[in-house]
Amino acid sequence: MPRRVLSLPYPPSVNRYWRHVGPRVLVSREGRSYRQRVRSLLAAQGIPTFTGRLLMTVTLHPPDRRRRDLDNPQKCLADSIVRAGVIGDDSQIDDWRILRGDPLPGGACIVEITEVR
Repeated sequence: MPRRVLSLPYPPSVNRYWRHVGPRVLVSREGRSYRQRVRSLLAAQGIPTFTGRLLMTVTLHPPDRRRRDLDNPQKCLADSIVRAGVIGDDSQIDDWRILRGDPLPGGACIVEITEVR
């Protein structure tokens, strides 16, 4: 079973990922910046694209001790990993586990992706 561990920056919350501009809903500047940062980090590692069904375990290390919902960073994180070409589509994820890690200065996001079939 192919497996990779990715060390990424802490993703923005879904509350800061989308912006309403008139009748349109767009990815915010912060969201686009995060996606580009992830793409650059992962491109430098030359990670091949996972094509099968996936198990993804994410450990979020927030930048401080403020209260945060674990489900808020998921969309930005998934979109960024897809945009980076590590997975073809987030519909490949059959089992997605989100864990809260200890706070770290600046925050961090550790993503373990395992192809299960």
